[in-house]
Amino acid sequence: MARGNCAEKPPSVFFPSDGVGVEVAKRVCADCPVKNQCLEYALDNRIDHGVWGGTSERERRRILKARATQAVSIA
Repeated sequence: MARGNCAEKPPSVFFPSDGVGVEVAKRVCADCPVKNQCLEYALDNRIDHGVWGGTSERERRRILKARATQAVSIA
């Protein structure tokens, strides 16, 4: 996170209370050099609050569900 676009932003930007705030946070993440690592960290640690790796809580739940479904299909 020290190398991310978020390093110079207050944490409150990434824990918004509304959809407009989520979009603001996502714009900060859009061209972040560590966006993918940030997303994987949030997914691995099941972080369910805030914007991480340019994704909302809902988007991360969908990603996890899709990965679980894919893992079952492969097995």
